[in-house]
Amino acid sequence: MAAERIFDRAVSVRVRGCGCEERRLNVRVNIELLSISNPVHKKDLAVRLTDDTDPFFLYNLVISEEDFQSLKSQQGLLVDFSAFPQKFIDLLQQCIQEQNKDIPRFLLQLVSSAPALDHTPVSLNVVETNPFKHLTHLSLKFLPGTDAEIKKFLASCLKCLKEDKIMLEEKLKKTEEDLTRQLSYTQQSLSEKSRELDKMKNEWTSYTTALSNKHSQELTSEKERALQAQTQYQQQHEQQKKELENLHQKSIQQLQNRLSELEVINKDLTERRYKGDSTVRELKAKLSGLEDECQRAKQEVLSLRRENTTLDAECHEKEKLINQLQTRVAVLEQEIKDKDQLVTRTKEVLDATQEQKVILEESTEEKQRHIEKLETTIKSLSAELLKANEIIKKLQGDLKTLMSKLKLKNTVTIQQEKLLAEKEEKLQKEQRESQEMGQSLRMKEQEVCKLQEQLESTIQKLEESKQLLKTNENVITWLNRQLSEVQMAKKLDSPASAHAGGRAAVSPLSMPDRPSFHSSGISHPISPLYAFQNLLEPIHSKNGNSQCPVSKAGTLTFFSLSLQVQLNSQFLKPSRCSDAQTVPAAGHTANKENGDQLGLESKYFKKKDDSIPLRGLSQNTLNSEYLRPYLPAKAQPSPKAAGTPASAYFPG
Repeated sequence: MAAERIFDRAVSVRVRGCGCEERRLNVRVNIELLSISNPVHKKDLAVRLTDDTDPFFLYNLVISEEDFQSLKSQQGLLVDFSAFPQKFIDLLQQCIQEQNKDIPRFLLQLVSSAPALDHTPVSLNVVETNPFKHLTHLSLKFLPGTDAEIKKFLASCLKCLKEDKIMLEEKLKKTEEDLTRQLSYTQQSLSEKSRELDKMKNEWTSYTTALSNKHSQELTSEKERALQAQTQYQQQHEQQKKELENLHQKSIQQLQNRLSELEVINKDLTERRYKGDSTVRELKAKLSGLEDECQRAKQEVLSLRRENTTLDAECHEKEKLINQLQTRVAVLEQEIKDKDQLVTRTKEVLDATQEQKVILEESTEEKQRHIEKLETTIKSLSAELLKANEIIKKLQGDLKTLMSKLKLKNTVTIQQEKLLAEKEEKLQKEQRESQEMGQSLRMKEQEVCKLQEQLESTIQKLEESKQLLKTNENVITWLNRQLSEVQMAKKLDSPASAHAGGRAAVSPLSMPDRPSFHSSGISHPISPLYAFQNLLEPIHSKNGNSQCPVSKAGTLTFFSLSLQVQLNSQFLKPSRCSDAQTVPAAGHTANKENGDQLGLESKYFKKKDDSIPLRGLSQNTLNSEYLRPYLPAKAQPSPKAAGTPASAYFPG
């Protein structure tokens, strides 16, 4: 039987019991596909509910294909058995996504018929909530696990925990190895970096001196340049200011003159305009009167023409009558005599008609002359009107030209004002730049002052460190001499112990000889501190309680004193004294390689009340009772000399 795990996650479930309040519980849901090949190949879906906090909480459900068909028909599922596990997992994931919300859409309910989950059957419901009702998408019934199943489950959990423990132990070993390697590598790199730091410090001091010199030179050059530029700018500014003032005054005078002229011209033009308007009005009134008279004259002419046409017709008819009468006269010449009276009468009529004709001709001539006069007056009036219109047009054109000239002058004045404003802005910008240059010069002067103060402080610190080095070197030389004297005295007193090879002979020049330890295999030099410690132990045992009051605590305080002196000298200047460099290195290697036999434990390296700080030797150590037997008579402190420095007790 092969098992394939599909889903294994913790899900928040709401537990509901009979007559109990609803509560939340984190349950781990484990879904597996079990494939059975004997005797028939079939697949089963196994679902298991467990609690990580309660190992006895176990509920199982195994669904075969036949069980799924009954479940499908009961709950109206639309999914086959092959797709059912994935759909169930999708519903669980939706419940996991919604479990942190206040009103989740999907939730899991664990419903029990009993008031508590005491090994009773339970149904797991996947419920979708909406404002109308709760819809149960799926309801699965789980059976509580039997004792055998719980034991099997606990055994599998224990097996998994052991495997995890083995894996974690292997990982821990690997990490420890990696950390040890990294520690060794970091220690090496630290030593290299410390060397590089010393080099960098030296380079930095040289670089700072070079930079200060360079900055001072640059400051002087920039000051000179700024002064030159400032003088040039001031001269240019004054020249430009004078030129602009002259141009401004000239333009103002020209504009004032032009303004006065334009005002005079404007006054003349306004007077002319008013006069032209009055003349135009008068001419318009005359024109209207003349037009009325002209219309009247035209009407009279038309009436006279009509009368003339009637008279012409009458004259034509009368001429016809005359012709008829002449013919009749020619015909009736014979009847003249009979009709003399009629002839005379006709002659009188003819004379009257001729007189009327003459009168009519004279009147027509006079009327024609009057019409010609009226036409000439109309022509003269129209010419005068045209002249007046031309004058008005000319005046309007002059006004337009004057207005355009005024606009041009206004634009010119506005442009000049803009130019003046731009030049004033440029002047302000130059003034600001000059102020900024002055501020930058002040800042650089302040920086130079700060650098000088830093240099002075560094020089003072160097002098203090040199003095400390001198005092420390004096202390070390004196201690080495004392150690050499003690060891020589020890050699003279006990030659047998010196022959055994347990102690190292110290030379007068503060450098110990190289004894060989056959038992431990050590062939490197032993530090004078270790030798002094080994010397003190037999002296203490030899003298007992009466002569030498040197105890183990005294040796430890002396060891811490000398160790701090060595560290101080090594930290400040390792290249000043070769003797002070070899002693701490030898002591460090000896203590590191020999372990507990040759060195001290880590608790003795802690700072004590009677130990000496790194700055130098304090007066409390010289007043201690443990060092008095090993100091010379001159170097032993008196009770009165409480405020004397440490360098006074050690000869140079």
